[in-house]
Amino acid sequence: MTGVGGTVEAHTERHTTGGPTMTTTAPAATTAVPTTTTAFPSTARSYHLGEGSGLDRLSLRTARPRTPGPGEVAVAVRAVSLSFRELLVLRGQYVLPVKPDVVPVSDGAGEVVAVGPGVRWARPGDRVTATLFPYWRDGRLAADLLPQLGGTLDGMLTELAVLPEQALLPVPAHLSYQEAATLPCVGLTAWNALTGDGRGVRPGETVLVTGSGGVSLFTLQYAHALGARVIVTTGSRAKEQRLRDLGADEVVNYRDRPDWHTAVRELTGGRGVDRVVDTAGSLEQSMKALAVDGHVALVGSVTGDWPPLDPRLLFGVAATLRAVAVGSYAQFAAMNEFVAEHALRPLVDRVFPFEEAAAAYDYYERANPLGKVVITVG
Repeated sequence: MTGVGGTVEAHTERHTTGGPTMTTTAPAATTAVPTTTTAFPSTARSYHLGEGSGLDRLSLRTARPRTPGPGEVAVAVRAVSLSFRELLVLRGQYVLPVKPDVVPVSDGAGEVVAVGPGVRWARPGDRVTATLFPYWRDGRLAADLLPQLGGTLDGMLTELAVLPEQALLPVPAHLSYQEAATLPCVGLTAWNALTGDGRGVRPGETVLVTGSGGVSLFTLQYAHALGARVIVTTGSRAKEQRLRDLGADEVVNYRDRPDWHTAVRELTGGRGVDRVVDTAGSLEQSMKALAVDGHVALVGSVTGDWPPLDPRLLFGVAATLRAVAVGSYAQFAAMNEFVAEHALRPLVDRVFPFEEAAAAYDYYERANPLGKVVITVG
């Protein structure tokens, strides 16, 4: 089977489970089936990343799209969203491999317009999103499951994406394409950070969220819906009330309190928090804010700094430290059910048209938005 950005035959045989349980399984198709709502296009535009780093790498091209092969689905992309991951890819700093001339961006949502032979549940007209790791179905992440959209495989910044059916999930019915496009990377990372350790967050526990970026905002919404008390740190006075409006019980401004871990302990009567979702790499302070037998989910470091960590801080509170790598298909499905059950809506800061993708990247990098930056397609 040919993937969006390369041959992925090594993964096809191992991961052949069916589609989402919420969708009735249809008979397998024997030929590519066009949609009755949107015609299969004769040409499609896609952005590509050339050599070097920065926005000069980004170019727009028009080409004839290929029809889906066995087990594949053609999706007319309606919206994509940017995350910090996309800035790292653009800068040539991403931790995982990125193929030359890749179509960037892992996160998108769209409408099925054609399906290939052997497709089990997807049908033209379905609204779908795709997992960042298309072949990670469930369980532990392994080296052979690392192919990813917008990295070693072509991504979603295109008018038409041909994707493995096993990577696709239905969009929650109450969400728009723009909202659904925000889920695959930061939305799922936040869900994994709160639930992926096996125990998960329990009602009445206290969760500390560092910062107000994309992962942090999803974490705030999920933790609040899970019944946790939520403390958020921010460096912006303008964002403090908006974070409270989104469900934060307490907000600590780290510019006013550089020792924000002390402020967090004060807010918890000296006990500390049960879980920290650390998006800044500030592990020393995260550990100092943690209760005994607490959990730190390390998402990354938006500052680019990786200060050293004294192991005694871990032992001092018998802490668990876990690095979070987005999440599996099974976790995505569980997250979608939770989002639907609680009618959660992702926060979108600004929307750009497809032709202004470079402006969207620039805005995301410099504007410090509160919410996701989305690019509409078609």
